[in-house]
Amino acid sequence: MRVLVTGGAGFLGSHICDHLLDRGDEVVAIDNLLTGRLDNIQHLFGRDGFTYVKHNVSQFVHVPGPVDAVMHFASPASPADFERIPIQILKVGSLGTHNLLGLAKDKGARFFLASTSEVYGDPEVHPQPETYWGHVNTIGIRGVYDEAKRFAEAMTMAYYRTHGVNSHIIRIFNTYGPRMRLDDGRVLPNFMGQALRGEPLTVYGQGSQTRSFCFVDDLVEGIYRLLSTDFHEPVNLGNPNEVTILEFAQEILKLSDSKSQIVYKPLPEDDPKVRRPDISRARQLLGWEPKVDRHEGLQRTMKYFRAKVAAAQEKPKTH
Repeated sequence: MRVLVTGGAGFLGSHICDHLLDRGDEVVAIDNLLTGRLDNIQHLFGRDGFTYVKHNVSQFVHVPGPVDAVMHFASPASPADFERIPIQILKVGSLGTHNLLGLAKDKGARFFLASTSEVYGDPEVHPQPETYWGHVNTIGIRGVYDEAKRFAEAMTMAYYRTHGVNSHIIRIFNTYGPRMRLDDGRVLPNFMGQALRGEPLTVYGQGSQTRSFCFVDDLVEGIYRLLSTDFHEPVNLGNPNEVTILEFAQEILKLSDSKSQIVYKPLPEDDPKVRRPDISRARQLLGWEPKVDRHEGLQRTMKYFRAKVAAAQEKPKTH
């Protein structure tokens, strides 16, 4: 296939590019580098079948030649971004999704939307099945991301029903792994960065809120399997192994052999109290479930962050 990957220089998008190229597909990666980094795809430059284009998909997207699939992974996704660039987040979920659905329609391509567990908001149903409509504060700080993705899902289904675009939607739950930004603002980079620098680990509230962490390799496999189906409604992809944030902080301290303390701060507005995917649909439809356990995944991620923290701390040599 010839596949367009938006957000191709981001954490998840770059892993998608790797996977597709390894399978023999041709990849056109688009990224405006607002939160993506060329470091993530540097190893792909010069590789047969790979093209990178710097572009903002909230503006008109033109790709010459045939396209078999459009995979829309472009969007800032970190809590740190929600206050910093809220309008850009809303635009990429609305205008960007519209532009890319139009491209898929024009090319007769499959369309793949990376949605999020954030569409469930601070859920009142646990674990969260795809049939749950969510509990979102539309005007809260997190709302810019939640509503952008909810709109993107609605637009994707409208293009499927109205224009017959062969579309797919995944809802991603707390994915982690190498190439995450150190300043990401999500709990895993925060904890790992703080532990490796010897800083206190910041736990919000009492740390009783839960998350379910899925290693990136598992997620990418599920994404590729869904792309090959003719199923059009949302599918949860995540690891149902739930852990409290306090337990997770303690795991990171042990893994990093850090002497850091844990400090407690007030819970941010609309921070979800629980988060765990019901993956029954993914199991039945795709024969998929996560294989990498959290300890192994965290070890592989810690190795990446150790190198990043060491590079950031390295001072220029004096002569």
